[in-house]
This record gives sequence, structure tokens and C-alpha cells, in this order.
Amino acid sequence: MRRDRLTFAIMVMMPVLQLLLFGYAINNDPRHLATVVELREDGPLTRAFLAGLRLSSYFDIIAVVRYEGEGDQWIRSGSATFLIVVPEGFETRLVRGERPQILIAADASDPVAAGGALGAANEIARRSFAPLLVGPLLPLATKAPPYDIVIHRRFNPAAETSFNIVPGLLGVILTMTMVMITSIALTREFERGTMETLLATPLRPAEVMIGKTTPYILVGAMQTVLVLVAGALLFQIPFSGSFDALLMGVGIFIFANLMLGYLISTVARTQMQAMQMTFFVFLPSILLSGFMFPFRAMPWWAQMIGEALPLTHFLRIVRETILKGASFSGIADDLVPLLAILVALTSLAMMRFRRTLD
Repeated sequence: MRRDRLTFAIMVMMPVLQLLLFGYAINNDPRHLATVVELREDGPLTRAFLAGLRLSSYFDIIAVVRYEGEGDQWIRSGSATFLIVVPEGFETRLVRGERPQILIAADASDPVAAGGALGAANEIARRSFAPLLVGPLLPLATKAPPYDIVIHRRFNPAAETSFNIVPGLLGVILTMTMVMITSIALTREFERGTMETLLATPLRPAEVMIGKTTPYILVGAMQTVLVLVAGALLFQIPFSGSFDALLMGVGIFIFANLMLGYLISTVARTQMQAMQMTFFVFLPSILLSGFMFPFRAMPWWAQMIGEALPLTHFLRIVRETILKGASFSGIADDLVPLLAILVALTSLAMMRFRRTLD
């Protein structure tokens, strides 16, 4: 164990990583979710409701808009999880006892993330309006709430968990298989001595990299087709976005994972080490990407780590194209970071490859 320091370090770091991630980063009750409020009238009751939302730990108000449809772009782009709409004439209808409605549109592409906040909305409204329902308005406070809160679950009206899990599985499957098979296959070449023989030929390192990773692109393409077909036929998941945008995201993501596996193979000396390092990378990818647990429920430092993971951006691309009908412009905010990660991993793999064999 003293001679195999890399394996020993992974054995020590793996439980430490699990302890930190599960203890600090994982939270099934998301708080401080990005929210846009569409206030179509300005009065004491609506201002009290807005103040109640600001004081709540569930909602973080990132914008207050005044006109109909102005807040829709925030939730469609993924910049906001909730859009809360207070319609025109709300206060007048409430005073008359006509039970006006407050609309809460939630991004239900991740139904777990929206659940807790939606449950707290009624209590927030009750506490916000209670101090103002006095005097002539006191009868409104002594019976059922004089308003209705209508919840509209966008992109997943039935709150089906399969709509969230199955598209995400595409990223998880590609991450695990692409990284693992690349790292193990290349490490096996070093163990058997065939890599040195190959490099004795006039081939340059970049050509070796292309030759060793290209076959796995076909494997990734087959897995992508399998998941998409299964999602459509078995789980009736609708596809409403741009197929070309999804293909671009899948292509960049596959290349990024192949480069990550290639980078691991330049560090590992045995296939066992390659497999251990793959799981060391795979664990935070699963936990911090938003696949199993709501991304917005994590502390800021965990979100910073998650933003550096290819799977985080790919999950957003898949869900936005499949469920939200996004095109190239809709996924640009995640396509650019994913491309940057690909360039960084490729550069590191090339640097390590040259230095290792020299």
C-alpha cells in the first residue's frame, strides 16, 4: 500500500468525499429558489404579499415585472424556477369577496425541486394578508382564505418523475461508460506495453488520441438512440425542442467524457487505478449535477463544483430541448461552458500524454 500511493489516496479520499457531499451538499428541501413576480397592480395587499415572498426562505425574488407575459421568458430559459402572477383587479375582487386567483407557474421539469416551495406558498400568502384584513375586512380573515392559489406545473403537468429521470439517465450512462471504457482501455495498453510500440511508429500523440477515442463515439451514439427511443416508447416522454441542438449537445458531451477518460489514463498506472479514479469522478458528477438532488438546494460551494462538471450542463441541455422546446439559442448558456470544459480536458490530456511517455 505504501508503494501504491495513488490507490491508497483514493481509498482515503473516497469516504471523506462521501461524508462531505452527503453531509453538507445534499438537501431534499430546496430553499432560495429563483423567482420572478409579475405584479399587474400595485396596492397595499400586493405589496404585503411581495414582502412576504422576500422574507420567505423558499423564494429568492430575482425580478419584479409589471406586464402580462413578461415573466414567461425567465421560466422558459431556466433562469427562474417560479413565476408568481398577481392579476389586475386582485385587491378589488378580494375586498368584494370574489376569491381572486394568484397564479404560480413552476418549472416542474424537476418536480422534487418545486414541491416544498409550492407547499409553503399558501402559508406565505395567509401571513402576508392577515395584518391587513382588519376593520371592515375582518370577516375575510375569519373564514376560508378569500383568494385561491392556482399552481401550474410547466413542462411536466402531471409531475411525472420519469420526465426528469429518464432524460437525465442519458447523461449518467454516457458519463459512466465513456469515461470508464476509455480510461481502462488505454491503461490496458500501457500495462501490456503495446502503447510504447504504437508510439514507436511515426504517429503523433494527437493522432493516437483520435484513433483510440473515435470508436467509442459510435458506442455513445448507440446509447443515445437507445435512451431516446426507450423514453419515447416506454415512458411517453414528449420531444418538443430542436433535435439538431440536442445532437450538438450530445456530441460535445461525448467528446468531453472521452477526453476525461483519456486524462485519467495518463495518470493511472493500472486498470484498477483507472476504475477507482473513474468512480472518484463519477460520484460528485451524480450528486452535484442535479440528477439525483435539486441543484438549487445545494450550498454555493457545491454549486460552484457542479458548474465545473460536464454532466451538470448536459442535464440542462437535455431537459431544455426535450421538455421545454429549446433551440440553439435556448441552450447557449450551457453549450458554451460545456465546450470550454471540452477544450480544457483536451489540452490537459495532451499535456499529460506527452509528459507521461517522455
